[in-house]
Amino acid sequence: MGRHTGPKGRVNRRLAAMVYESTGAVRAYERRETPPGMYGRRKKFSTYGAAFAEKQKIKHYYGIREAQLRRYFELARKTKGNTGQTLMLLCERRLDNVIRRAGFVHTRPQARQGIVHSHFQVNGRTVATPSIVVNAGDVITVRNRPNLQAVYQAAVESGTASRCDWISFEPASLKAIVTSLPGATDISLPVDVGQVVSFLGR
Repeated sequence: MGRHTGPKGRVNRRLAAMVYESTGAVRAYERRETPPGMYGRRKKFSTYGAAFAEKQKIKHYYGIREAQLRRYFELARKTKGNTGQTLMLLCERRLDNVIRRAGFVHTRPQARQGIVHSHFQVNGRTVATPSIVVNAGDVITVRNRPNLQAVYQAAVESGTASRCDWISFEPASLKAIVTSLPGATDISLPVDVGQVVSFLGR
């Protein structure tokens, strides 16, 4: 998936979920929740189609490609515990998602763009990889450049991000601390991950 360049509102409508949070996508979904197309009727999915749709939700929401998702799945399958829950928690710990959840930006694509342009540091080291998986104790900051500080300070002040318990955010200093690893209740995407596990395990 990576960077989706098509109409995001259509994706929200097709998947019947708010996987894209940009103003236009949200407005389009709220105005018309039916699927895109001439008749806008929601067809009943087959078992395969329903599982595929759930998988697509994860890919669009976290902005990951098929190969990345399958790598997370293989890692989750080898990890002790619930495979589906572990898969989702790996996605939640991605750096671009953490930056979005902390409140630096309004959407995950904005977070990904900022990381790729080296706007952020993790534990004092400049990073450019959105897929970095954070650990408890990691400190995320905006690089100490006046222009970047001004841009993200304005974004923080204009945002209405809902804070999460496992990330401590200091708006004044533009610093986020991963205080603990997320748990099952911290997963931000409503998805039937059991269907996804069955789909990927075929």
